[in-house]
Amino acid sequence: RRAAALSSSTGGLRRRGGLGPDEKRQLRTDHLDQALRLVRACATRGFDEGVSVDVLLNVDAKRTEERVRGRVLLPHGQGKTVRVAVFARGEKADQAREAGADVVGAEDLVEEVLKGRLDFERVLATPDTLPALARAARVLGPKGLMPNPKRGTVVTDIAEAIQRSKAGEVEFRAQLAGLVMVGVGKVSFGTKKLTDNLLAALDAVLSARPDRFRGKPPKRITISSAMGPGVDLDHTLW
Repeated sequence: RRAAALSSSTGGLRRRGGLGPDEKRQLRTDHLDQALRLVRACATRGFDEGVSVDVLLNVDAKRTEERVRGRVLLPHGQGKTVRVAVFARGEKADQAREAGADVVGAEDLVEEVLKGRLDFERVLATPDTLPALARAARVLGPKGLMPNPKRGTVVTDIAEAIQRSKAGEVEFRAQLAGLVMVGVGKVSFGTKKLTDNLLAALDAVLSARPDRFRGKPPKRITISSAMGPGVDLDHTLW
């Protein structure tokens, strides 16, 4: 089925009708490379738009046993610099600095966060700093930055975690409606790099579903640039 989805054929393009004048133009195609060409062609706002894939899963995210979350290391990253803050002490703090962490600290960093410092996109922590870090939960939590073992952001191998964060590791989770959104790069990446990233993202999202849903196609897969129309892939091919 994937071979069909990756086909470079120009057939299979359809316009979804019935859209009002204020709605985005919606396109549909059976072929991934054609979908990405359409997305790139429609990105005409004069800046390098981000590209994302939305996957509507056939799960009920309200049920604990059907929640979907995970991480994926995109082969070509997301096309942006990720600033990483690390809560660590002693030798682990030294390792974090050597590995390229942008901000490193423990109690002192907690105080800075409480004062409003949030100049980072990802937060990692060693287990021993969690009691001190709890004070910053009310600030980091609403931003989705609070380290959590389930998210893979409470770590002992701090150097590897920093390298993965810098290299383009992305977290994802299904919203209550079962929708997962993953940024897969920039329009300037070109079709080949976007294809690699998108396939990695789709594999990770679909593999993160509970066992009884695996092998079943999702309800919808849509690719779009930040300001462009959505292009629906034939979800039955996945």
